[in-house]
Formats: sequence, C-alpha cells, structure tokens
Amino acid sequence: MRIGVPKEVKAGETRVAITPDSAKKLIKLGYEVSVQAGAGREAALPDADYVVAGAQIVSREEAWGQPIVVCIDIPTEAELDLMAPGATLICRMRMESHAELADMLAFRGLTALAMDAAPRISRAQPLDVRSSMANLSGYKAVIEAANELGRLFGGQMTAAGKVAPAKVYIIGVGVSGLAAIGTASGMGAEVFATDVRPEAADQVESLGGTFIEIPVRQESSDGYAKAMGDDEQSRVQQVYAEQARRMDVVITTAQIPGRPSPLLLTEEAIRHMKPGSVIVDLGASEQGSNTALTVPDEVVRTENDVTIIGYRNLPDKLPTQASQLFGQNVVNLFKLLTPGKDGQCVLDEDDEIIRAMTVSLDGSVMWPPPPVSVSAKATPAPAAVKAEDAAPAASKSPFKGLWWKVLLGILAAALILAAPESMQPHFIVFALAVVVGFYVITNVTHTLHTPLMSVTNAISGIIIVGAVLQVGSADPVVCALSFIAIVIASINIFGGFLVTNRMLAMFARSSDE
Repeated sequence: MRIGVPKEVKAGETRVAITPDSAKKLIKLGYEVSVQAGAGREAALPDADYVVAGAQIVSREEAWGQPIVVCIDIPTEAELDLMAPGATLICRMRMESHAELADMLAFRGLTALAMDAAPRISRAQPLDVRSSMANLSGYKAVIEAANELGRLFGGQMTAAGKVAPAKVYIIGVGVSGLAAIGTASGMGAEVFATDVRPEAADQVESLGGTFIEIPVRQESSDGYAKAMGDDEQSRVQQVYAEQARRMDVVITTAQIPGRPSPLLLTEEAIRHMKPGSVIVDLGASEQGSNTALTVPDEVVRTENDVTIIGYRNLPDKLPTQASQLFGQNVVNLFKLLTPGKDGQCVLDEDDEIIRAMTVSLDGSVMWPPPPVSVSAKATPAPAAVKAEDAAPAASKSPFKGLWWKVLLGILAAALILAAPESMQPHFIVFALAVVVGFYVITNVTHTLHTPLMSVTNAISGIIIVGAVLQVGSADPVVCALSFIAIVIASINIFGGFLVTNRMLAMFARSSDE
C-alpha cells in the first residue's frame, strides 16, 4: 500500500507528519511513501532527502489521493474531498472538541485513526503523540521564559558579588511539566513544582526540584487529571497564588481532555506577582487558559509588568525535532498495524490501542471508544489479626526478625576481642567506613543508584589485591579467608560491569531506528 504525506496548510504549522528517516522505516515495513513537494521545507527537510530515503515526490492531489494519508492536524473539507472513499486518514483529531468530525469522516466512507487518542498505557507509549509534543512544549516553555525574563536563570559568584538563581514554579507534573523541571534545573534555576498526584513528588525531586504539596489529591483511571469542584479549585488557587508571588517564572501545564482548561492563576493572583516575572501558559488551548489574563497565541504584559506567554503550539517552534518525534510515533503505529511487515495495514479492533484510536471504520462511526483503565487497582489491605490470635505466635519466636542481628553482634564482638591489639584501629576505620558509606549512598538520588553502584563495585579490586597477597599464607584460616575474598570480590566486579553494560544497552539505538 502507498502512504501519502501532504503539506500542512494551517497557518503557523511548520511540522511534517513523516520525515525522510521515518519514510525509510515505513518502506522497510513494505509500504511506498508519496510526499507532497515542499512538505518538509518549514522543518528544514528538503525534497531531496525524501528521494534519497526512497520516497516519491508528488503533487498535492496525488498525496491526498493515496490509500493511506498521514498528516499532522485535522484536514480541511477541501482536503477531505480529495481523499478516495475507503481510504484511511491518520492524524491528530482532538475529538474532545471536534465531536462532529466522526460523522463527517464516516459520511465520506473514510477510516480514521486519531494519533492523539492513544490510551495512557505502557504498550501505547511509543505512539503517543501527546507525550512527544508535550515533552517539547515543556522544554520550549523554559526557553521562552528565559528569553522574556530580564535576568539569569542560574546563580553566579562574581567579583562584583553573588547573583541568586531564578525561582521557577511549575504547576502540573505531567510530561511537559517534567520536561520543564529538567530544563530549568539544567539551566541552574531553583525549581519548585506542584501536582494533584502526591506520587509525583519523587519524580520532581529526582530532577532536582522541590515538591510543594496542595490540599487536593487525585487518582486517575485514564492517565489524565480530573476537573475539580469549586471548593477544591478555590483552595488550590490560594496555594498557587501564594507561591506565584515569590517566583520569577511560573509555568502552568493543566489541560483536561474534553473540558475547558482549569483556571489556576486568577487576575488577583497575577496582580500580586513580582514586576518583571513571567508566566508561560501551556494550558492555553481552544478550550480556555490556565490564567485569567492569557491571550491565546500572544505575549502580553500586565499593568504590574508581568509577562504572560500564551502560545498554544510551542512544538511548532521546534519543527525539525517535533517532526522527527511525530514521524517516529507514526512508524510505531504502523509497526502495530503491519504484523506481517508486508505493507498491508491490518486494523485489529480487538486491540485496545487500535480501538481507542479508531474514529470511523469503513464509513461507520466508532467514536467514542470504550474506556481503557490505566490505573492499577489498589492492593487490598491485609486482614486485621486479632490480639489473641497473634499472642501464641509471638510467644513461640520472641526473637523473630532480631535473632540474626544478635548473633551477628556476638560474632563481631568475639572477633574484635580475639584479634591482636594492633588490629584495633582497623576495626574503628571499618566501622567509620560503613557509616560514611551508608549515608553517602542513601543520599544519592535514586536515578543514579545503578550507575553509581555499578562503577564503585570496581573498588572491590583493592580487596582482590590484598587477598592475593595473603592467599599464600601458611595459616590455613588466612588462606581460606583470602580465597573466599577473591571469589566474592570477583563476583562483585564482574557483576557491577555487567549491570552497567545492561543499563547502557537500554539507551542504545536499535538497528531499525
């Protein structure tokens, strides 16, 4: 089958749905790719690169006339009229605000898959364009804020004095929020973040930020935040206002599919922010904004000199990378749709991912899809044990959980008492090393544990050197202990490097990417 890739005509749209790299991967799956002339020009992807990748350069009518058409956003009616009945359309459709689109597509006899309707489950992550674009939005939000902010993000110590780092507050720790935290932290800012999910605290801290709790907690069944009641909204707005007045930059990221973007910063809250501070409203969309003073797609300055950036499509400002990510999402979708790798698109409606993305099928309306639950069920609490039932068990093993610690203490004391007096300082050094090592390792962020332990295990080489020097001792006890030390230290070293190698392999590119 042949895939058509038209040029985007929406004002300001700079991306292209398939890049030369993704075209090459689709061709490996057995498809032919036809790209409209100039489709990738705005993303710095010339037609010549598509030709080298094996794609064909065609006219607008030919691109839209293929059996499968892939584009970024909802086509115009004129473009839909160019599609043949029975063809398949793949693009972002924002069905939560374009419910009439399903009937329009079905009336034309089209099959349509919404790229932005992939469910929030692990298997669907490789083709989730919401996450891909949100990641870029979070990064670009920090860059836009830094451009408008009249000061450095990172602190400095200069001959003229100390410069404090900028304070950045991020509301919402989803994909875009996490990207913003990582970018702002990397630029040296002091980062704070808030989310309705308390488990987001670990993610914030792992990226170098400080988590600020709010008086509302939520659990989601579909991976997206839920709308709050008026009382909850009022309470969290107070927290947002209190934090915003201390910050140099505030980035809001709250969006609820199918609902207007929630109001996070009221006009009163913005009025009390510091002059010169910046707000980037990533919640600005067709369905509202996160601040009371946001003007969609514009940068405005309030009476108290607060700059509000309301761009609704920040990925457009990174067209090359955005196109690459979107194109790879498309490739991952076609890997799912092409089990035989023979260029034949198979829509298995029993697959929960494909069903969730299907808007229309051969002229039939398939929207909305059945709900897909993405949250794990809560683990039931263990049954309470009655005191009279627990008493006999306790009497049978009074040292349960402690006996090995007591035994270890006795053996350690016996070893110290039996050792020569000259070895006493060595025991003291060993004890101090254990304490220091414990606190050093436990204070390292969780994301660095694997590489840290994998590399530091090589220190066991020192143990091997010492054991080799003692293994030839005439004392059989010393000889045996030295041999055991050599074996255990060797396992530690090779095991550490094996873990490191496996970790690095996780980030290696596969041959088909």
